[in-house]
Amino acid sequence: MNGTDGGLRIGELARRTGVSPDLLRAWEQRYGLPRPARSPGGFRLYSRDDEARVRRMTELIGQGLSAAEAARQARTAPEPPPRSPVSDIAARLRAALDSFDDQAAHAALDRLFATVSVEAALAEVLIPYLHDLGKRWAAGSASVAQEHFAASLIRGRLLGLARDWGTGPGPSVLLACLPGEDHDLGLVAFGVLVARRGWRVTFLGADTPLDALADTVRTLDPALVVLHTLNPGRLDRHAADIRGLAAGTPVAIPAAGALDPDRIAAAGARPLPADIITAARELTP
Repeated sequence: MNGTDGGLRIGELARRTGVSPDLLRAWEQRYGLPRPARSPGGFRLYSRDDEARVRRMTELIGQGLSAAEAARQARTAPEPPPRSPVSDIAARLRAALDSFDDQAAHAALDRLFATVSVEAALAEVLIPYLHDLGKRWAAGSASVAQEHFAASLIRGRLLGLARDWGTGPGPSVLLACLPGEDHDLGLVAFGVLVARRGWRVTFLGADTPLDALADTVRTLDPALVVLHTLNPGRLDRHAADIRGLAAGTPVAIPAAGALDPDRIAAAGARPLPADIITAARELTP
């Protein structure tokens, strides 16, 4: 079994490497390899590096080297780069989301937001996870239920970070999805990022009717409207209305999905990068 700190007990190391516990103890005494830590109860706990060195030592012995020389070469091999705390959190988050474990997922997100900034959390963990999940869903290795569960949980956490996004000191930005566009998670994340750069965010969400959008623009007089869709046909259907809106208020649209910048510009809007981190940085007031 594994130790509570993630170390391997000697029986597990023996099972993984094919080297008996007695021989592992003998190698430790004679050659200083492996080099276990000790648990509070006195049990030997072996690291992943120990496992790798034992495997290397057995390979070298199999190539004809003496045990002493194999141990020397395995012991002096370059240390593997340390695994970053963020990569460990990302692995825990993925496992929790993929298994519908909301408690473990929230715990991983708590650790993530306590370890790095929101921008780094999105750039290094959440966005890569969601992109990978989308690819796995398209390949049939992740289910629709997994995708919905993960997106809903992450969206909820981001909205929790958005509670004060309308109180920034900078100009006002209005965020909305075009009619028929139900995927607003990217827009939520974008709003969280620009709010941390000083914008005052008003969020209308998914499937926003254009007449309601126009009324809100007249009421708030925002410095910028950011619209979102992943569907080029949807953009084309509403291009005339977008041009009318852009005649009085600057409008921007991320070039996400199959949208290209020329198509966005033809609708009277400013194209933004598809990557929301880059797009948010471009909009620093």
